[in-house]
Amino acid sequence: MSKAFLRAAVLVVALLPSFATAAPLSLDIAIAIALRRSETARSGRATVSSAEEMSRSAAQFSDPTLRVALEDLPVTGADRFRTARDSMTTKRIGLSQEWLSSDKRAARQAAADATVNRETVMVQVALADTRLQTTLVYLDAYYAGEALKLTTLMEHHAHEELEASRARLASATGSSQEVLALTGAKAIAEDDSAEVRQQQSAANVALERWVGVHPDELAAVDPVGVPPEASYVARHPTVMTFLQDTEVAQRAVKVASTNRNPNWTYEVGYAQRTGFSDLFTVGVSIPLPVARGQRQDRETASKLALVEKADADLAEAVRAATAEYRSLVSNDERLRDRIERYRSGVVTVASQRTAAATAGYRSNQTSLTTLFEARHAEVEVRRKLLLLERDLAKTEAELAYRPLFEEATR
Repeated sequence: MSKAFLRAAVLVVALLPSFATAAPLSLDIAIAIALRRSETARSGRATVSSAEEMSRSAAQFSDPTLRVALEDLPVTGADRFRTARDSMTTKRIGLSQEWLSSDKRAARQAAADATVNRETVMVQVALADTRLQTTLVYLDAYYAGEALKLTTLMEHHAHEELEASRARLASATGSSQEVLALTGAKAIAEDDSAEVRQQQSAANVALERWVGVHPDELAAVDPVGVPPEASYVARHPTVMTFLQDTEVAQRAVKVASTNRNPNWTYEVGYAQRTGFSDLFTVGVSIPLPVARGQRQDRETASKLALVEKADADLAEAVRAATAEYRSLVSNDERLRDRIERYRSGVVTVASQRTAAATAGYRSNQTSLTTLFEARHAEVEVRRKLLLLERDLAKTEAELAYRPLFEEATR
């Protein structure tokens, strides 16, 4: 999905109240709206912004330290607490700065950048999940609407046939048993419609949670392509997340390894004495890593263990994503085969049965009850076909929409 298309969704959101009643809501528009409304994505973008701000300061030197002191001040005797009587009393001011080597600053910057990249990927994960969830509830709502069309048609047929049976009874050509049978059939058809309306209402509420409005009508969904296995696995949210975790862990190891060499602190100072020359001081403080094996090396070993953990998690995520892809592809192929067999072996036969019953009724060779049963059977098999088509569409949606956007991997 292009960025231009996502920007176009801004206008769609503004016009959505009138749009929802003027034209069917398409899946692409529903996804675009859901992506712009996603609070999870907004939260992720705020986290990215926070990480970017921290990244800008990662390679900076620490603040310098100002040192002000009054040394050797008498506290007893006639000159106590007098700063200008004793020549030993010194007024000192100095400035110190901890120095970071270029290698340390580069390692810290790389670690901060890796964190930014990870948080950016997490935003893409949130967007991909929003896209997938919107698609799944859209498909539920759309196919519930298609099923409602079938049950509503069955209600219409039941009403017509019941009225016809009552007319036949009044003219003494029908029977009360036929009227009773069709009365019960009409009630069953109405209950079927009520059940489907309930399912459609629940699906519409779920869709409204993502798009913000209750659409009056949904457009048909175009088939989506199935990505190759390598692309699906490489852009799988879990794989991408653990891949970034691995990068963050590796950068942390480099930061820890630079800590084996201590930071030097440089200092300059100026001291003023009474009756003697002023003094200038230059110094350097060097920490002595006397136990690297117990301190710095332990820290590095700890970070290396986290790299191993991240590598293991990534390998497991790749296995799980591969198995998930193959399972979905298997379901996709199985559903396609079932739909083809069901359409030719069941739906076609049911349609032929309805045509034969209609012709028989028109030639007074078939009862109204038989005609209703044929119509009802055809509606039922078409409803099952819709369920199979919905399952296929949802399976392909998981294959196409679960992976991250292409730009997330660049």
